[in-house]
Amino acid sequence: MSHPTAQQLIEAVQLFLKEAEGALQGRLAFHAKVAANTLSIVAREMQQDPDTAEARALAPLGGAKALCEALRDGRADPADKAVQTAIREGVLARLAVDNPRYASYQRLKDREIA
Repeated sequence: MSHPTAQQLIEAVQLFLKEAEGALQGRLAFHAKVAANTLSIVAREMQQDPDTAEARALAPLGGAKALCEALRDGRADPADKAVQTAIREGVLARLAVDNPRYASYQRLKDREIA
């Protein structure tokens, strides 16, 4: 018999917190909700791997460090559509993990770069 996966462990704790939430009040109920939201973020991060998504988006521009240096010293133009698209994709990857229900995330995801 193998051990549970990290995802299964997270889901078990989330289920426990959801069941316990009704019995809790005040500060303890608030902290249980924060814990459940934290586990949701961890689960999404494990599934979506935003670091890799961001690195992939910024790779054509030399990666995050190189792009920052190029923007700082004027070798890259922040108005360049390729720069904006790469940064946008990296930000979207992080927002999708943080809270995909954010209205700002939804608007940015649906909007084209002009």
